[in-house]
Amino acid sequence: MEKVLVVGSLNMDFAVYMDRRPQAGETVMAQGMKLVPGGKGANQAYALGKLGADTSMIGAVGDDTFGQQMLANLEHVSVDTAGIKQIAGVETGKAFIEIEDSGQNSISVIAGANASVDEGLVLAQAERFAKADAVVMQLEIPVPSVIAAAKLAKKHNKTVVLDPAPARADLPDELWAQVDITKPNETELALLTGLPTNTEEEVVTAARSLIAKGVKNVLVTLGGDGTLLVNDSTVQKFPAYKVKAVDTTAAGDCFLAAFMSRFDGENFATAVDFGAKASAIAVTRQGAQTSIPTVEEVEKFN
Repeated sequence: MEKVLVVGSLNMDFAVYMDRRPQAGETVMAQGMKLVPGGKGANQAYALGKLGADTSMIGAVGDDTFGQQMLANLEHVSVDTAGIKQIAGVETGKAFIEIEDSGQNSISVIAGANASVDEGLVLAQAERFAKADAVVMQLEIPVPSVIAAAKLAKKHNKTVVLDPAPARADLPDELWAQVDITKPNETELALLTGLPTNTEEEVVTAARSLIAKGVKNVLVTLGGDGTLLVNDSTVQKFPAYKVKAVDTTAAGDCFLAAFMSRFDGENFATAVDFGAKASAIAVTRQGAQTSIPTVEEVEKFN
């Protein structure tokens, strides 16, 4: 889609690399640490901008050095940051990420300024919703604000996309009823629905429970096993690309952004394939936004 509005979080990532994550009560030696811009919303906006979409973002950062860095990084890939508010006396959000040699990770988030993204801040940006083709949201900002954004997008007849992470079981039906596309992984899908997702059949059943709540399309990412599309008329599986992962931190964000940069409202196959290629490249690199590939890199990948 040509014009995409992202409503979501901005965090500075403290990424620590190690052979394996420690167990409770255990100390392990790390290989190193990197400070890199992140946050699910910012990652998706950055990737959309880098992949050529006309992108704007609504969110909040603190009036600190990290906030300035976050804004500058988005502006570097031509993301319109005028909708991102700098909150006086509040720190920019932070994420603490432990990353194993396998590429798997654990993430703890301090909301910081992201908690200040209230309904008023969202509704004050109605003009941005009117100009967008699609609105993309996540769950690292207050849920009432996500609902307000979804309803405002629907009021303007825009495509509503929800990345339901961090997943939670208490999302109200009034949110699901607004959603055109949601993109959980199988773990998130289980948390969202309370249903098992250990087999492909169970994944489809859980996805259909979201369809019953009003969601139009459920895209379930299955890591190396590909992606499942479930809607009222089809269940379709798309393959993944096999690579050696070193850091999966922003894989889902990269996939969704790349998908949206190519989605025309109807053709899922082409958009999912572009997303799969982009995320396959991203997991071979360290960092969140630093891992996002260029259009040329994705187009050459096979």
